[in-house]
Amino acid sequence: MLAVRDLSVFYGDAQALDRVSLSVGAGEIVALVGANGAGKTSLIRTVAGILKPRAGTIEFDGVAIGGLDSHRVCDLGVGQVAEGRQVFPSMTVLENLQVGGLLPRARGQAGGTLERVFRMFPRLKERAGQLAGTLSGGEQQMLAIGRCLMGAPRLIMFDEPSLGLAPAVVAEVLNTIRMLHGEGMTILLVEQNVAASLQLADRAYVLENGSIVLEGSGAALLEDPRVREAYLGL
Repeated sequence: MLAVRDLSVFYGDAQALDRVSLSVGAGEIVALVGANGAGKTSLIRTVAGILKPRAGTIEFDGVAIGGLDSHRVCDLGVGQVAEGRQVFPSMTVLENLQVGGLLPRARGQAGGTLERVFRMFPRLKERAGQLAGTLSGGEQQMLAIGRCLMGAPRLIMFDEPSLGLAPAVVAEVLNTIRMLHGEGMTILLVEQNVAASLQLADRAYVLENGSIVLEGSGAALLEDPRVREAYLGL
């Protein structure tokens, strides 16, 4: 479904990604593991159309999307739950969700999708008229996921979904990702909890200093001594 080949990305003269190649098959969870500053968020932002690649290609279902504007990438079915949640704080929960459903691909099914989001996250329905900025961190993360779903994505990219959340809420967020995967959603996951992400993932890549240095099944990388030492402290 998603194919990234030889992708290079720069911030000015500073290189963030160096000839990165990876793929995400339909229905897979693929984890991207690496230390802070390794280039994980840069990769997600480039796929999403927020950053422009210097070289390489990005294809989604055979369509070249590298360098397209972000709204066009979204309307092809690529969703993103950004790091830090990035809800609209001065808008209500319902208004945030409605914004997510404004994509042309999503408008015709917005009502049904909203009901699905409310079934998935009953607290959002209870707080539909509440300003998003007054929600707890966990509730804001639910809202960010719900807003992404309102856009009818076929692929969701999660960027550090558990960051700054209490352990009980982290478990809830990871369970939501597991549930979406069980429903057939394709997922690219960047998650600071490396053990949890590798346990969830069908396959995974390790990114270091802007380059892919390891790849394999989630289970295999979880047992890899280099991963265990560098990222799991074992």
